[in-house]
Amino acid sequence: QFILHSRFFRFGAVRGRRRRDLFGLRNRRLFRFPWHYNKGDCFFRQGEIARYLGLVKSGTLVYSVMGGDGEAHVIGLEYADEFVADFPFSLSGSKARASVIAESPCEILCVPTHILRERMRHDEELREAVHVTTEAVFGTVYDRAIALYTKTPEERYNDLITFDPQLFQHFSLKVIASLLNVTPTYLSRIRKSTNRDSFRTSFLKLV
Repeated sequence: QFILHSRFFRFGAVRGRRRRDLFGLRNRRLFRFPWHYNKGDCFFRQGEIARYLGLVKSGTLVYSVMGGDGEAHVIGLEYADEFVADFPFSLSGSKARASVIAESPCEILCVPTHILRERMRHDEELREAVHVTTEAVFGTVYDRAIALYTKTPEERYNDLITFDPQLFQHFSLKVIASLLNVTPTYLSRIRKSTNRDSFRTSFLKLV
């Protein structure tokens, strides 16, 4: 899904390039419609065509997929000053495979995807940017799939905390547990164990 990360997913968008510069859109001044979203509001829904690409001015969001078990599974996180989109599917008019839901009150500047589709027809630089970004997205998704099979939950948790040490200030334990594909109870155990090990290491350095 717009897994635009390991920042377009914020941990699973496109490394080596600030998403805020995606397609050079900041310079194109295309964004408008500053809309407010309350916690729980959808930016776009699974099974529908995403009509907008957004630049998050404030707040946080989650990418969520409804599974066959009837439960919502978090597959990505989004922060302020980052892009939020169903990339690249919305550019081809395909339905979204996930929903994007506000985790906290958000302000998002939006550009209609049909404007981007129209510009791509005659803007070679934009088409090339889309191509490069699509390759980066695929690499990110592939890396996350490999990590799911080769790393323990503890290792994936440490990767996530290293990526964003303030993670728990932005998202709930339940959301983070879902992203890591563990239960909230198990995540709590990982946190306690990690904190205990960190304290022991810090203490030993002092003595």
